[in-house]
Amino acid sequence: MLFEYRTPAKTQSAEIIEKKSRFTSYVTPVSCEADAIAFIGHIKTKHYDAAHNVYAYALREDNIARFSDDGEPSGTAGLPTLEVIRKEGLFDLCIVTTRYFGGTLLGAGGLVRAYTKSAKHGVDAAGILQKIFCFEYTVRADYTMLGRIQSIAAELGCILGDTEYSDSVALKIFVPHFVCGFEEKLIDAACGQVTINKAIEGSYINAKRY
Repeated sequence: MLFEYRTPAKTQSAEIIEKKSRFTSYVTPVSCEADAIAFIGHIKTKHYDAAHNVYAYALREDNIARFSDDGEPSGTAGLPTLEVIRKEGLFDLCIVTTRYFGGTLLGAGGLVRAYTKSAKHGVDAAGILQKIFCFEYTVRADYTMLGRIQSIAAELGCILGDTEYSDSVALKIFVPHFVCGFEEKLIDAACGQVTINKAIEGSYINAKRY
């Protein structure tokens, strides 16, 4: 299990021109192999008249990684795309690069450089999210404790969620997997004047965007 991973922030595309050939890389987050296959099919249908629709995808589940050169010389298109994914440390994404041939052969080295450059531009355009596995807590306390609770959570590197205000205040706090002693430290800081409830299962939370 990966406790932290990077994935595209959104679906996006980027285009480059190499010796009149047009390369457009489409990047999207996916949650399973079926999503990746569906995305590939969508791009192939959209660009049915393209010379090539090269793809690569990587998934956390079962550490799946697949690619296709889609008619380009072996090792010049799909694998370089997958190498961009690996170099960026990304998971749960699919990249499809559409090429419209411009009439000039690029050679094996030129193709590798073009597909690598296009995929990297696509990833940069989509942005990257850092996701961290967290445990979800609901912390309820008197209003006078609010600032102290928020301060402790920030010091520990926790992520604050929604806050509800009624006769008391209830904070949703996401505690990263690496934080130890959260409940004890919070109780000490609040002098015991706090109620803490922990969700049964953890989840991945957006921690940072690049």
